[in-house]
Amino acid sequence: MSLVETGYEHIVLDKMGIPMIEGTSMKVIELVMEKLAYRWSPEELHFQHPYLSLGQIHSALAYYWDHSEEIDKEISHCLKNVEKLRKRIGPSPLVAKLKSQDLI
Repeated sequence: MSLVETGYEHIVLDKMGIPMIEGTSMKVIELVMEKLAYRWSPEELHFQHPYLSLGQIHSALAYYWDHSEEIDKEISHCLKNVEKLRKRIGPSPLVAKLKSQDLI
């Protein structure tokens, strides 16, 4: 895989221009989504992903803050796609069964 340096230590762009944490398969957007969803601190992100150094995590977050408008648009696009898929697929058989039994 060809990578392009970004000027942010530990952050590279893959061949599709997606920011990644160098030496891992972790995309910056994935780490950011966890931070936003769970309100995790950098230390908690490190606890959840011990293979990442705090330096890698802080670099990813710095990259996000400097590119937040672009990354936030991508997050919004992903969430809309997930919602479309959920509507198209419908509830799982388990959820339907639990609803029919008034358990949820």
